[in-house]
Amino acid sequence: MTAGPFRIEHDLLGDREVPVDAYYGVHTLRAVENFPITGTPISIYPELIKALAAIKQAAAQANHELELLDQARCDAIVAACQELMAGKLHDQFVVDVIQGGAGTSTNMNANEVIANRALELLGHRKGEYQHLHPNEHVNIGQSTNDVYPTALKVATWFGIRGLVEAMAVLREAFEAKADEFAHIIKMGRTQLQDAVPMTLGQEFSTYAVMLGEDEARLREAAMLICEINLGATAIGTGITAHPSYAPVVLRRLRDITGIPLETAPNLIEATQDCGAFVQLSGVLKRVAVKLSKTCNDLRLLSSGPRAGLCEINLPPMQAGSSIMPGKVNPVIPEVVNQIAFEVIGNDVTVSFAAEAGQLQLNAFEPIIAHSLFKSVSHLRNGCLTLAERCVKGITANEDRLRATVENSIGIVTALNPYIGYANATAVAQEAHATGGSVYEIVLRKGLLSKEELDHILRPETLTQPVPLDLHGKSH
Repeated sequence: MTAGPFRIEHDLLGDREVPVDAYYGVHTLRAVENFPITGTPISIYPELIKALAAIKQAAAQANHELELLDQARCDAIVAACQELMAGKLHDQFVVDVIQGGAGTSTNMNANEVIANRALELLGHRKGEYQHLHPNEHVNIGQSTNDVYPTALKVATWFGIRGLVEAMAVLREAFEAKADEFAHIIKMGRTQLQDAVPMTLGQEFSTYAVMLGEDEARLREAAMLICEINLGATAIGTGITAHPSYAPVVLRRLRDITGIPLETAPNLIEATQDCGAFVQLSGVLKRVAVKLSKTCNDLRLLSSGPRAGLCEINLPPMQAGSSIMPGKVNPVIPEVVNQIAFEVIGNDVTVSFAAEAGQLQLNAFEPIIAHSLFKSVSHLRNGCLTLAERCVKGITANEDRLRATVENSIGIVTALNPYIGYANATAVAQEAHATGGSVYEIVLRKGLLSKEELDHILRPETLTQPVPLDLHGKSH
């Protein structure tokens, strides 16, 4: 029934006024009041809403196939779910991303929104649950304890797909720069000290390779979250569900999502175990750590413009200082660094939350979901931003790079096979003490001829293995 701008709904705690135009109901209302934590509703994660809708649609179709839900109600529920998957009514998902109750508030938010929209489609008013009920019809054969973790896995699958695509964009940007810089010789560094020569293209190719490796690791982790516990209901025994519900709803959900889902072989284990989420979070941390290392390198290589390394130029994005005119900062790598720090922290949260589950259920999956969704979403945005607003615009200071090689003591390493370690050490010491060049010292000492030196110190010789005979001669 309704009273003024409200309708009256009832739950085990009594009657409450719900805004008459709201698609959510009394359970969602109480959750909003109980969990004023972040001020961020679950609607911030549209993949989660779409995943919940896909599961509710699959459940309705499965229960109709098993003759537990009539055609009219099934059609209305399916139509409401399809609207949610199309992006409608997401503003009605208002419970906080951090909530008690193991996700029950999120599941009930979905049940109520779907029920009230289905009621409208059947010609009834919101709240007239005698015709179609959130629990009796939308949630039939289900529990939060199998719906919520399955929704997390479906939503995360779609998020991973988007992240892998973004990583590919960034990898291709680095690959393009590796090709562009393939001819540019520079000094490599170990422990921030001059090491031996390499090409700038070789340096940039490593960033592409690291991303490619992590794309593969993410795809592997995604396969782990394809195992679901839908049909487990409360603790994994399947109580209240039809004996054939699990395989039927799996088939339906596969058709709706296109994900190669599988029912876990032991639903009791699957209902309490968050190992797949821990594994995925660890891979996301790996991505973050390596991405942050890459951004550290970009900031170092571009440091300057006069007093730093100044080997590359990052595209200027904004004024860098409110007091120092003309200063430009590496703001894009910096923001990606911060995303990485957040992801590493999220992994700690996921680890503690997974460890803290007791007995037949983990009550802390909402914070696992929030942490994973943030990590996936922010990493995706970070990869795209780094590619488009930084990597694609990087240029090389080619003259400076060549000059550092020619003036470096590190090139003496390339002479080891020809003049011996002791002679090479003496040349390096003299160069360091006097500021002289390795090239001139070797000539003056008569250790090699000019022709031999020029041959040995060619860029292609300095940056890749060269076959030598027993006398240190190259071929």
